Amino acid sequence: MLQKKKSLISGSLLLVVALLSACGEEQQAMQGHAPQVTVVTLTTEPVTLTRQLPGRTNPYKVAEVRPQVDGIVKSQLFKEGGLVEAGGALYQLDDARYQADYDSARASLERAQASLNVAKLQADRTQALVKTGAVSKQDNDSAVAALQQAKADVAAAKAAVQRSKVTLDFARISAPISGRIGISSVTQGALVTTNQATALATIQQLDPIYVDLTQSVSELLNLRKALAAGTMESTDDLPVTILLEDGSPYPHAGKLAFSEVSVDPTTGSVRLRVVVPNPEHTLLPGMYVRASVGSGQRENAILVPQQGIARDPKGNTTAMVVGEGNTVEVRPVQVSQTVGSSWLVESGLKAGDRVIVEGLQKVRPGVVVNPGEAAAPAPVDLPAPSNQSAERKTEQAQSDASKG
Repeated sequence: MLQKKKSLISGSLLLVVALLSACGEEQQAMQGHAPQVTVVTLTTEPVTLTRQLPGRTNPYKVAEVRPQVDGIVKSQLFKEGGLVEAGGALYQLDDARYQADYDSARASLERAQASLNVAKLQADRTQALVKTGAVSKQDNDSAVAALQQAKADVAAAKAAVQRSKVTLDFARISAPISGRIGISSVTQGALVTTNQATALATIQQLDPIYVDLTQSVSELLNLRKALAAGTMESTDDLPVTILLEDGSPYPHAGKLAFSEVSVDPTTGSVRLRVVVPNPEHTLLPGMYVRASVGSGQRENAILVPQQGIARDPKGNTTAMVVGEGNTVEVRPVQVSQTVGSSWLVESGLKAGDRVIVEGLQKVRPGVVVNPGEAAAPAPVDLPAPSNQSAERKTEQAQSDASKG
């Protein structure tokens, strides 16, 4: 009986030892096969932050063509919708009356000049005779006065000729600016007047063209605070990228001209005006566009790929970070905006942190993983890093490789 009990105890001990050995082997196997994840080691780099603002295109110059004299439209000298040059003829009015006035003014000038010649001869003759006493001094003074009056009559006649010439020229209506002309509001035979309210046509200069953008006051104040605090540098001189309504980029970059000093009380926004080259006349007045405007330059920005940031139903953002001993940690982070395919980090992460971007479904906090560095993506719309930044990235990559 005693021998039987000893045999049972020995068998139980052997079973326990076997089970413990199997568990140990399974744990060693699990430790030897840590989940493979892909990480991105964060670094600081200079980043130009941009913002997209909505806007409308407006012509660079607008001129409404109106008559400066009364008359009947004799002919239209332009093609509607075509390009016109400054000074080019647009309309010809019936100028018979103005031509007659001009001819009459020229005749009056010739008569005045003839009277001037007679008065000059008379003054010269009396001036010579007054020395010999043949003519009285009073007659000489009268001759000199008549000469002066004749000169004044000539000057007045010249002014009348010039005035009538201007009126005659106004009968040929010219383009005040160069640009594209619209539809004519009158036809041949129509009567036009000097003070009429309706413009004959409208000319718009479209190259260059204005793009008027709207920016919220809160965004403008935040930008000014960042500039004042020194966390950003101004980027007013950077080119402005225009995006058409279908999302395609416009081939010519614009330049910020000015920012409005007053706020629109109905919208709570300010207006920014951008000057954009428009040689092909692709942009037409009234088009809706979006513009990518530089808001500031951040020298030591940290970017994290978007797939490395998770957001819960409450809107809180977190990142899975590989910490000491290749252990996974959950890190609450704060991001502000996207830059290309990455988030701009405001807090929660620092240079040197290894953020998991692939294999997130296989890990949880506290798990030991086998990290591998992701291939560096090509920069998108970002300035090239300096040599010092590149050297820091290389040193960090070598350090991570040795740790792995």
